[in-house]
Amino acid sequence: MRFPSLSQLMSFNGGYLDTVGFLALQGVFVAHVTGNFVTFGATIIHGVDGAIAKLLVLPVFCAAVVISRLVTFKLAAANLPTLRIMLAVKTVLLVAGSVAAVVLSPFAKGDSWQLILVAVLFVCAMAIQNAAHRVHIPTAPPTTLMTGSTTQIMLDVAELIRGGGPDRAASVARIRKLSAAVGLFAAGCGLGALAFAFGGQWAFSLSAVLAFLSLFSAEARSQRG
Repeated sequence: MRFPSLSQLMSFNGGYLDTVGFLALQGVFVAHVTGNFVTFGATIIHGVDGAIAKLLVLPVFCAAVVISRLVTFKLAAANLPTLRIMLAVKTVLLVAGSVAAVVLSPFAKGDSWQLILVAVLFVCAMAIQNAAHRVHIPTAPPTTLMTGSTTQIMLDVAELIRGGGPDRAASVARIRKLSAAVGLFAAGCGLGALAFAFGGQWAFSLSAVLAFLSLFSAEARSQRG
């Protein structure tokens, strides 16, 4: 049995954590952070709390990406296993967020410090995932946002319908690659919803387990710098 690739684990975990986070943290997206602009608008229109948490996650995400990249420069200069170390940091953040979610819940208010703390831990973890993806596996499909991948799949399908031309093989290969990422993300979303329905805040713990498994992926074991 082949061990899942790092991109596959990230895609599944991206869908899983975003779904559990949305359900547990009163509509906060911890992976697809720009989606919080939409939910922020909804909180304003409906007059409910949660606006501060939804606005805060984007600058936190941006700061975490910048800091993680600066750290990787230092790690690479020291000839240390950069990718694996950052994945380990991501795992620690997910463990901390999972524990905090159980200890600090229930989250009665959308802008409570308890909810914001948990959201920040998860957002920082997913910022590291996104940064690691861009730097270390840039040819792999996106792992937290599927709109672009779905669009490309449909464009390739259109090409195949009209005959495919000389790039037919490339279109087929791209469809397979992107479809796997979209499918895993969707499966993660489904399992996340099911896990939260039965386990509540404890559902976050599976995300930490998946992050830990990513440390043993071929990419994490082989890459340096």
